[in-house]
Amino acid sequence: MLAIRIRRRKAVALATAAVLAGLTAPSLTATEATATTATATATASASASDYDSTYYEDAVGKTGDDLKSSLHTIISDQTKLSYSAVWDALKTTDQDPADSGNVVLLYSGLSRSKSLNGGDSGDWNREHVWAKSHGDFGTATGPGTDIHHLRPEDVRVNSVRGNKDFDNGGDGFTDSGGSLTDSDSFEPRDAVKGDVARMIFYMAVRYEGGDGWADLEVNGSVDNGSSPYIGKLSVLKAWNDEDPPDAFEERRNQVIYDSYQHNRNPFVDHPEWVEAIW
Repeated sequence: MLAIRIRRRKAVALATAAVLAGLTAPSLTATEATATTATATATASASASDYDSTYYEDAVGKTGDDLKSSLHTIISDQTKLSYSAVWDALKTTDQDPADSGNVVLLYSGLSRSKSLNGGDSGDWNREHVWAKSHGDFGTATGPGTDIHHLRPEDVRVNSVRGNKDFDNGGDGFTDSGGSLTDSDSFEPRDAVKGDVARMIFYMAVRYEGGDGWADLEVNGSVDNGSSPYIGKLSVLKAWNDEDPPDAFEERRNQVIYDSYQHNRNPFVDHPEWVEAIW
């Protein structure tokens, strides 16, 4: 089975490289990345069923805690990145399909030059979608550097989100891209609601209290503070249903598997597994 997985990784990696090589040259200005441009970019992802007889072999057909346990074992086999290595990884995983010199910012939807990574106004930085204070894992190698939930975002927008839980409602803000916030929660723009939900569910399955890290869980609350929980479960499940994986999200999952961590987000491949577990 290992030989099959290696051959499949190599084949898909070549397809991914071809997609990256075919992207257009960078423009001089940052523009809003749209769903249209993302869809227009050919995805290098193999269909989910291609992995069911290999990568997900021990999980297929299971439900509930049995499915969660099997997926945890599968996706825990990963290559771990340093926090500094995350910068370069995000420049590839979140590359704007319409401008190869830019990355797409998660919450705002803006396209910004890859070179503007940092901590100053106008820069983009590394947003932990599962807020790092929810479980107190910081930026140490492990959940703090897992690029399945780390995404580029404008420094100021990242600060607006802070460590808030996810829920519907709130007010807009500068460069929100349609995202909303209030005193205890954050609602991402419609185009990435499902992406956010699937990242959260990935983290809740990947980090189950081993490796010296907290047991991360999704619950029905907001304002969870420093507890290793993030909500709101019912809302995240609805977002997963309303915003299924698109070409951008599928390509991102494939690039992480092929080139960086060598594990997958199972909920991008099988969104229906959210309901099967929760």
